[in-house]
Amino acid sequence: MVRKAGFPAVVDANTRVLILGSLPGEASLAVQQYYGNPRNAFWRLMEGVLDTPLVPLTYEDRLAALLAHGVGLWDVIAEAERPGSLDAAIRDPAANDLLALVETLPALRVVAFNGGTAAKLGGKLIGDRVAALALPSSSPAHAARTFEQKAEAWGQLKTPLS
Repeated sequence: MVRKAGFPAVVDANTRVLILGSLPGEASLAVQQYYGNPRNAFWRLMEGVLDTPLVPLTYEDRLAALLAHGVGLWDVIAEAERPGSLDAAIRDPAANDLLALVETLPALRVVAFNGGTAAKLGGKLIGDRVAALALPSSSPAHAARTFEQKAEAWGQLKTPLS
């Protein structure tokens, strides 16, 4: 089975909130973009958090807007074997060095995990080095909550960004 690799971290010295996913899915890997599946609610959820339109922007402008608001992106898993896009299918994951990244972010207030897999694996890696927040997955595969319920939970990011 082919190993799938994630993307580089999108952060800068002003990053106050670092959002960590698990590993990009097939659609994201195909377009080489974080949350590149148009059915993934991530960009819509972040519009509510930041009170800024993101969906109509180009990918590069979306990333720039996140950084301008103090938000960074990365994944807990650097690479893994996974047929398809479901986190449950991840095998033999190799972790990103989250602690090394966290230590380079002087303004960091909280690490937010996008989904249960990211929270489970990432929480073990960062321990109590920084405040952590587990959020419901923005993935279309996570249908246990409505968009509105997800948006309410993701709204918790407004506080560390203020």
